[in-house]
Amino acid sequence: MPTRPVKNAPEERLVNLVVALMATEQGLTKDTILSSVAGYREQAESGASKDALEKMFERDKESLRGLGVPIETIGDYADPDDLREARYRVPTAEYALPADITFTPAEIALLNIAGSVWGSESMSADARSGLRKIRALGIAVDEPIIGYAPRISLRDPAFPALQSAIEQSRIVRFPYLRPGDRAARERRIRPLALVEYEARWHVFGHDLNIDAERTFLLARIVGDVQITRDRFDPALRQDAGERALSGLQAVAASQTALLEVHPGTEAALRLQRRATPAEQGLRVPFVDVHVFADELASYGPEVRVVAPVELRDQVIRRLEATLRLHGDAA
Repeated sequence: MPTRPVKNAPEERLVNLVVALMATEQGLTKDTILSSVAGYREQAESGASKDALEKMFERDKESLRGLGVPIETIGDYADPDDLREARYRVPTAEYALPADITFTPAEIALLNIAGSVWGSESMSADARSGLRKIRALGIAVDEPIIGYAPRISLRDPAFPALQSAIEQSRIVRFPYLRPGDRAARERRIRPLALVEYEARWHVFGHDLNIDAERTFLLARIVGDVQITRDRFDPALRQDAGERALSGLQAVAASQTALLEVHPGTEAALRLQRRATPAEQGLRVPFVDVHVFADELASYGPEVRVVAPVELRDQVIRRLEATLRLHGDAA
């Protein structure tokens, strides 16, 4: 008997489809795709009709083409108009750079860093299983192409649960500890976007406790994120990431620190990227005084805070705490 239909995130299914179509030169038939590619295979196993799966594939194919992915249809060589056994592929040559494009060593280094985010280790088990099935059919698969799944190193335990809640459009609860508070307070929000700003992850959403949009630093979530059964309209996620980043940038633009930084140090290298020169040193915008104090304290004697006073005091407190903790070992 057919089981209940499986719900898969459309975005994940589209990524799996692109990976599969880029992984082979000879192309894949529709039947191979529907039975082997993660996202379709689960639907087939749960009892979805072949007609429904074919319609899903046609919609996905047009969606990808609309996004600029060049899906090529290969018909019968004797009769190109006969598409009953057509094969589909994404020609990798479409992504080759023109010969006249070159990069400086610094640009190549940045591209290597960006490329290191992608790798096979983070590809889902379903996607790997699909590629193994394609290989089992005798279809050659290009190994390097498997690296199109993201591998992001996340130190914040809250990230996966929040990402899942956003994809499902579900309300979440979590304990959040603000600096200066003795105990965490429970937040109940509609999570709309996860954004990275100044090397730290934030969740942007509608705080139901105060009925307003807020941005929360993931590092301050001090317990499990509970995904509730309460849903919200997925349309609320539209442009949420852009609004979140715009808000963080506006806060940073409204407050700056005046810093004296030793040239040639790690502090100079990192801070100069987002600073403007000042008569006494550098002016650096920041979002959160406590987060920025953590960063500045990590540079030790390489940087001195001239202003504001609150930031300088926070840095001093951190340095003094480090001295008390490790003073005897000096």
